Amino acid sequence: MNSFDNPAYKVAEFLLQIKAIKLQPEKPFTWASGIKSPIYCDNRKTLSYPQIRTFIRQTFVDTINKHFAKPDVIAGVATGGIAMGALIAQEMGLPFVYVRSEAKKHGLTNLIEGDVTSGQNVVVIEDLISTGGSSLKAVEALREKGCTVKGMAAIFTYGFDEAEQSFKKAKCNLKTLTDYNTLINTALTKEYITDKDMASLKQWRANPAGWAQTLVK
Repeated sequence: MNSFDNPAYKVAEFLLQIKAIKLQPEKPFTWASGIKSPIYCDNRKTLSYPQIRTFIRQTFVDTINKHFAKPDVIAGVATGGIAMGALIAQEMGLPFVYVRSEAKKHGLTNLIEGDVTSGQNVVVIEDLISTGGSSLKAVEALREKGCTVKGMAAIFTYGFDEAEQSFKKAKCNLKTLTDYNTLINTALTKEYITDKDMASLKQWRANPAGWAQTLVK
């Protein structure tokens, strides 16, 4: 099989194609954390493209069936995992819930929206894994409800060591449809970036906090 027939490469190409992920080593973005970054990710854009949305949904379903078997419930992480999670649940004929970033401040003060009960097996859906902090809060909330979290599936991960260690510590199996290395290799092959860009992108991945110091003023 040609590497670009591999779903991970196809997902990466789609994300680049619709600019859900932008690579700009020469004009870096500033993240909320203050880190200068050559990459910006907004995977919610995939929802606007039916063909891509369908491919990603089906790749999620295939990933869940392969690695987690059929769960009782699909849970999306607010907000990025809600829409795709609902599409996956619909395709699999499963109930859907979503986990808020924090409990509502009024009404029933729900943290989890929808019906989920103790003893149910859950797979959690995310759009992006950065440090993993907010994603794992959703896992914790479901476990506190008595659910068994079989794992988490996400569209994309930066592959930071911090995130890998956090998921390992939380004993949560993480599967992603594509990742940073696959993305930049796809970008180079498809001529979204140059060899010089590639070198800079690798430097950022090795040292995100210190990367800005390597930029030419």
